[in-house]
Amino acid sequence: MEQITDINQIKNAVLYKVAEYAYEGTLDDKKDGIPYELTDPIVPSFRCCVYREREILRQRVRLAMGRVPSELHYEKTDNTQIVHVMQSACEGCPIDRVTVTNNCQNCLAKKCMKACRFGAIMHTPHGAYIDKSKCKNCGQCVKACPYNAIVDIERPCIKACPVGAVDMDEHDLAKIDESKCINCGQCVVKCPFGAIGAVSMMANVINSIKTNPEHTYAMIAPAIEGQFGKATIPALKQAIEALGFKQCYEIAMGADKVAWSEAEELIENVKNGKKMTTSCCPAFYNMIMKHYPEVKDNMSTTGSPMISAAKYLRSVDAEAEVVFIGPCIAKKNEVVSRYMGEISAALTFDELAAMFAVKKIDPESYEGGEQLATRYGKGFARSGGVAASVMKVVEEEGVDIKPKARICNGAAECKVALQLLKLGRLPEDIIEGMACEGGCVNGPMRQYELIDSKKVFDKNVNVDNTEIISNCKKNGYGDLNIHVHNHS
Repeated sequence: MEQITDINQIKNAVLYKVAEYAYEGTLDDKKDGIPYELTDPIVPSFRCCVYREREILRQRVRLAMGRVPSELHYEKTDNTQIVHVMQSACEGCPIDRVTVTNNCQNCLAKKCMKACRFGAIMHTPHGAYIDKSKCKNCGQCVKACPYNAIVDIERPCIKACPVGAVDMDEHDLAKIDESKCINCGQCVVKCPFGAIGAVSMMANVINSIKTNPEHTYAMIAPAIEGQFGKATIPALKQAIEALGFKQCYEIAMGADKVAWSEAEELIENVKNGKKMTTSCCPAFYNMIMKHYPEVKDNMSTTGSPMISAAKYLRSVDAEAEVVFIGPCIAKKNEVVSRYMGEISAALTFDELAAMFAVKKIDPESYEGGEQLATRYGKGFARSGGVAASVMKVVEEEGVDIKPKARICNGAAECKVALQLLKLGRLPEDIIEGMACEGGCVNGPMRQYELIDSKKVFDKNVNVDNTEIISNCKKNGYGDLNIHVHNHS
């Protein structure tokens, strides 16, 4: 057995085994043996002992099979919650937040001591010392130290969460407040022990491919380019169809229709003096619904590119089982909380990679053909792309207005813009909100770092199609109604 020591190796090994046995039809019989297959009988590979390793793997198998961890140690209140903590994998991260480092020069100014309002800092012959029983972690000493010798270290999962949904329980184990969580997946990526994971829909998708191959379709997000070597959208469509899907569609075509629809909304709203936000990023949507409900009526009533493409697909085949494929964890939440019945499942790129590996499919070996979406529809994958597409349609419509867009690159910028909108102080006409910095190309379940994948994406994004409205009509999206009214 090859030793697995890295977080991604562990996750991918479990996904591979679950995909392998799901294709075989033996998953229910073999699931309990997967932790033993992936560990040494005696020598641990990545944790203190093989028993803990097997328990962690058992919980990962549960997630990969679409189940929540059996050890869930906090109250689960939301059946649509996708992101969960695996208690057995959480280290409790015993970190003293505010700490004096060796850089302390034992200076005479004693600015750190003077800045502390709680009397927690004292000076010794060896430098400053913090009395943890008095420290309130306010950070004033960190700001005051002229040598940057005092640091404030926060737990990675808590620091990663943009909405304060991650906290610690009485045992210092991570817990998620589902009433706050937007399922963006940042804590999943940032936890250095891989203790937070997302529920997978992969096993159900494979079962659908096997039992209903004539009506199971895939839809791929444009951010997929650059995630599987140099494979282009046309090549990836063929590779995905080789997994057993009836056909694979470009979600970027749905994005073209979204741009058209949101542009019409924007034109009307500008005339009426009403501000609006985009609604295609599901984590941004969740942020509004859970943290800024006062502005939910300003959200676009246009559905996301995913639902746009799904509506088109179901107009072609009323029995279609539609599967979204992208880098986004929040899309899984969007499927089960908003579009269940219209979309069957959402896969992430790591799950798709596991399916490719089991079937020994190399996407780069396919040649592909024509790309059907515009460069603007594909541009939805990166920050600023949605706004650029909407403004392009405004230009195509020939109206005598020039709306202004506020592009929010990441959750922090989204929060600032939404606060301004809430207070009635937003100067722009529309907010483009993307929870991931850089956009979907930097989604939590990307296969490669942005600096590498973006080279391939940028090379392939400039397709010949540039006119959004005419391209929508040509591809059958012209009369499609993609408005949704469930902002509740």
